[in-house]
Amino acid sequence: MKVDKMSISLDPELGDAVRSAAAQAGQPVSSWLAEAAASKLRAEALAQFIAGWEAEHGELTAEEVARAEGEIGLAAGTAAA
Repeated sequence: MKVDKMSISLDPELGDAVRSAAAQAGQPVSSWLAEAAASKLRAEALAQFIAGWEAEHGELTAEEVARAEGEIGLAAGTAAA
């Protein structure tokens, strides 16, 4: 598998938290960070899609949001991490 190696800098507290979270997940730091980055990109793509949809069709109602959360298995009023 081809990989794209990167070097990143984090403040010490964030670095410690990332290492700890990766260890708790039983993953290498690079895998944990890759999953976090992929999740962030999905969230941004969804936000962009929703903004475009709302620009065309109007703002989603609280009822529509609650129904969508139910359909994807989220408790009402919570966000996926």
